[in-house]
Amino acid sequence: MDELDRNLLVLLRQNARTPAATLAKTLKVSRATVQNRIDRMRDRGDIVGFTLRGRPEGTEGQVLAIMSIAVEGRKGESVARALCGLPEVEAVHTTNGRWDLIAELVTRDLGGFSGVLDAVRLIDGVTATETSLLLATRRL
Repeated sequence: MDELDRNLLVLLRQNARTPAATLAKTLKVSRATVQNRIDRMRDRGDIVGFTLRGRPEGTEGQVLAIMSIAVEGRKGESVARALCGLPEVEAVHTTNGRWDLIAELVTRDLGGFSGVLDAVRLIDGVTATETSLLLATRRL
C-alpha cells in the first residue's frame, strides 16, 4: 500500500459514497486510477466492506462495549482487517501494553453481543479478549 492508497482510504473513511470522479479530482489522478486502486484494495483485503455510520443518538437501547484483544505474534494487521469486516465493530485501535488492539462494539441486544464475542474469538491470531460494557456516556 502506497501513499495514494492511504490517502484514498482516508477519503473513503470520511464518506464511502464519494463518487470516484470526486475522489480522483481531490487526489489529482484519473477516475480509472481511483477505481483500479479501490478494486485492488478490495481484492487484497485492505477494504473489506463499506458501512453505514448512524448518529450517536441512534445507539439508545443498543449494547455498547469496548473489547481489549491480545494478538498472536505478527498477526495484528490481519486480525484488525478481520475485525473491520464485522458490522458490529465501529472502530479498531492499536495500543501498547498488555492488549494489542481495542475494538469499539455496538449491537442491538445481548444476543447480538454474545454472537460478536464468539465471532471475534474465532479470528485466527486472537489469543485473548476482555470486554467491558459501556453503561453510560457523557458527551463533552
